[in-house]
Amino acid sequence: METKTAKILDGKTLAAKVQKELAKTITEIQPKIGRPPGLAVLMVGNNPASATYVANKEKACHQVGIATFGRHFPTETSQNELEQIIEELNRDQRVDGILIQLPLPKHLDSIALLHRILPSKDADGLHPINLGHLVRGEMGMRSCTPAGVMKLLAEYKIPLAGKQAVVIGRSILVGKPMALMLLEADATVTIAHSRSQNLTTITQNADILVAAAGIPGLITAEMIKPGAVVIDVGINRITDGNGKSRLVGDIDFVSTAQVAQYITPVPGGIGPMTVAMLLQNTVCSYLKVANQQ
Repeated sequence: METKTAKILDGKTLAAKVQKELAKTITEIQPKIGRPPGLAVLMVGNNPASATYVANKEKACHQVGIATFGRHFPTETSQNELEQIIEELNRDQRVDGILIQLPLPKHLDSIALLHRILPSKDADGLHPINLGHLVRGEMGMRSCTPAGVMKLLAEYKIPLAGKQAVVIGRSILVGKPMALMLLEADATVTIAHSRSQNLTTITQNADILVAAAGIPGLITAEMIKPGAVVIDVGINRITDGNGKSRLVGDIDFVSTAQVAQYITPVPGGIGPMTVAMLLQNTVCSYLKVANQQ
């Protein structure tokens, strides 16, 4: 009997397509505004993973023509200093998007800092006003990772209306906005999390399964409904017996790919889409400036 393997949802290729479209838009609009779009990424401390993410974001910015105003602060930087920097960036007309790279050192209040960012410059889509727009189904900045998932599903023309969708994870970064976006697309949505009982029973009903729990290999083949669409948002760095580290998702890819109809890889799935949506949010804010001129 022939074994079927799930089709790959290729976020890397779609992200490149999105970036190409954004670059074209910037080239067309820049003469009218007289400057390129601008994104400020604030990083505090020396977290190696954060440094890699910031470098990737800034590289992507440069590829599409977005100016970067990155600031790297020492670990001991105070809350007050960062709040003042954010206020300056809010006023800076060269800056269309502001992003605080998380996690921050423990002495800093990340929520209070996120609240300081103007909603119109909230490139990560995490300000309470933007989340409120999402709840109400109104226009506004969308959280990058779930927006990237939705863009990928749309690219592959995967129907969502009337489907059973399960989101594992309830963070404000991914889980909650992901559930709201799927609900907005007329899916019937269940949110599961670390306290959920009988997780396998829940996931086996999912036509669309989004894993965003941050637990390596949490989802295995027997937890998947045959023919499901499986989206892996987890990015976990693990080290093998030889001391070599690699990135894996929340889903056991090899076994699950034999059951699912579609699946995202890690890396190369949702990660590139998150960066693409960050750039898209920044350009959307930039276009609002163009429309006001």
